[in-house]
Amino acid sequence: MTQLSINTTQNVNINFIAASVGDRILAQLLDLLVKIAYGVFVFFVVQIFGLENLFQNLDQWSIIAIISIIGLPVMFYSIVQESLWEGQTIGKKIMKLKVIKLDGYQAGFGDYLIRWLFRLVEVSIGYGVIALIAIISSKKNQRLGDMAAGTAIITLKNNININHTIIQDINADYVPTYPLVIKLSDNDVRIVKETFEAAIIQRDYVTIVKLREKIVNVTGIKNQSGTDSDFIRTLLKDYNYYTQNM
Repeated sequence: MTQLSINTTQNVNINFIAASVGDRILAQLLDLLVKIAYGVFVFFVVQIFGLENLFQNLDQWSIIAIISIIGLPVMFYSIVQESLWEGQTIGKKIMKLKVIKLDGYQAGFGDYLIRWLFRLVEVSIGYGVIALIAIISSKKNQRLGDMAAGTAIITLKNNININHTIIQDINADYVPTYPLVIKLSDNDVRIVKETFEAAIIQRDYVTIVKLREKIVNVTGIKNQSGTDSDFIRTLLKDYNYYTQNM
């Protein structure tokens, strides 16, 4: 599995797993089935209402124009769905895949447009062989459109949630206790959080005491929160409060 390290706008590194070639192909096939289903639906509508007779009285350019309009949902299938569903199509939703930016920002319409334009060449020509070769050759499982847009497709099957980062939920009316917590770096706080949570699970109170002592020595902060566990919990919340409001 290919790991992708994304640095968020809060300077937090989150690791994702890049979608495999097999998952991407299956998602494409599911999207293709949706497009075929649309084509079958249009065909039956034309047959049921006898609309094919209308084409007999139209010139060639009018017929081409009507066919082009009918084909718009198929042509713009991926760019419309990815724009509306934040990087997902029906196939990607089923396979739990998503398009993300490698710089930590949310992919926008311009990014999806670049991917769509490259798709016209990569997927349409050679039945997707160009895209397949690019994905296999890329360290981040990217096709050419992804490389140009600075995007990648990740799997959400092992989704990263807030508990895997230093980010914590705090109320809008939260009042911090330790302003000196800003002496710590994101990496320091990540280590504190991971060590503290592991110690709580293992009931390793000796480690919690040592962790509190280390924090006090580094920052000069004095415990005003009661137990060592309460102190560290408050410290983590304070760090989030100050970094989110700076």
